[in-house]
Amino acid sequence: MYDKFYNLKAKPFRLSPDPRFLFRSKAHSKALAYLRYGLHTGEGFVVITGGVGTGKTTLARFLLSKINKSKVIAVELVTSQLESDDLLRLVAAALGLAHQGLPKSTLLKNVETFLMARAREGKRVLLLVDEVQNLSRSAMEELRMLSNFQVGEKALLQTFLLGQDEFRPMLQSAGMEQFRQRIIASFHLGPLNREEVQEYILHRLGLCGWQDDPRFHDAAFERIYQYTAGVPRLINKLCDRVLLHGCIEELHEISAQDVNAVIDDEMQEAHAPVNAPDLPLPTDEETDSRKVHGGNAQQLRMDNTISNDERRLLAMEKKLDLLENTLRNDRKWTQRMIMKLAMSDDKDREQLDVLKELGAADK
Repeated sequence: MYDKFYNLKAKPFRLSPDPRFLFRSKAHSKALAYLRYGLHTGEGFVVITGGVGTGKTTLARFLLSKINKSKVIAVELVTSQLESDDLLRLVAAALGLAHQGLPKSTLLKNVETFLMARAREGKRVLLLVDEVQNLSRSAMEELRMLSNFQVGEKALLQTFLLGQDEFRPMLQSAGMEQFRQRIIASFHLGPLNREEVQEYILHRLGLCGWQDDPRFHDAAFERIYQYTAGVPRLINKLCDRVLLHGCIEELHEISAQDVNAVIDDEMQEAHAPVNAPDLPLPTDEETDSRKVHGGNAQQLRMDNTISNDERRLLAMEKKLDLLENTLRNDRKWTQRMIMKLAMSDDKDREQLDVLKELGAADK
């Protein structure tokens, strides 16, 4: 909606990772350099850690989008709580190998055979494991064992590991020394600083055709930085709602007060009681009105949980729907009355002429 209001080619602040929107802050550029170094080396583990929403996945996908696919086969795993056999089965599935109902020994043999076949073709295989902090110790050990596959001194599989902050103490814990010895590069990705937050926002807007509409005040950038602490995902979430707010209010400048209005809405939603009491059921008139645009009694309860901006937008849409429905019903009533009068023996010619004029005006 707001992308059309501000003449943007796309929504600049989507939450899903998109390598096209990669912003190369100082930290992100350094992390990308480590990943490229690891890719050039072609062996061992490269570890990138960082807090939730700091851009690890976007960074890795950007790198994958740039690799020579004729020489490197890259597969991506997003892990949950997996044990060793489950991880091995997931790796086999990602490589396009049979995996259901097979014993571990067969899975290992199939993976090794696949890796050796690709090596004979002059290709390498890169495994990207996201959310690696969710893996069990046994699954981590399985990853280490997979890194042992090699022909001569050449490794057949390289692995990039992306994890949240809690993966760092896991790596340093007892029993992980052999795994640590396989790590050739690691980097911890932190949030953006104040200047980078402003550059990040303008960068994403610019990629969507932004022409300084809306214009952000310096104080607005400052408030966004304060509230998000420089975490890209939080910046995206807040800025998306700020632009929606600006669209609804028909703003062409975004001030700190506008950002605060959106933040207030978010905070009210965050502190709303989880088990809020049910609202009273609507009256017959309210129920009939909601049937016009597909609503029901539950919609009344839902309306109470949305932000003020969304509520105003919803009210505008409902008014338009109701007006359109009224006009539609008026046309049908007019047509029915014309037919009724035309078929009557005691026709009221004057009334019939008026109705025909109304009918023509509605077409």
